[in-house]
Amino acid sequence: MAELDANTKMNALDRLEAALKRLAAALDHLEAASERRVRADALRANLEEELTVMQDDRSRLAVELDGAIARTNSLELANDEVARRLKSVSATIKSVLDGADTRGD
Repeated sequence: MAELDANTKMNALDRLEAALKRLAAALDHLEAASERRVRADALRANLEEELTVMQDDRSRLAVELDGAIARTNSLELANDEVARRLKSVSATIKSVLDGADTRGD
């Protein structure tokens, strides 16, 4: 009977040791999962920060683009006005020169 009790104790110790090994493995898995989660959260925070920076850049670039388009439109209007005035001045000069040629003959 003492031998049976010793076997039972050994069997119980073996089961306890196996349970402790499973517990240690589960804790290792939990720790690894926790570390992955921390890294994923840090990566997500970095990505969110990069997204915010890109959105700010996009907004700034949109404002700059709007300004550049407005300036282009303004320059095109000024160019058209200058071309119209040059055409008028050219016609006036031609008229004056043609008048001088007819008087000079």
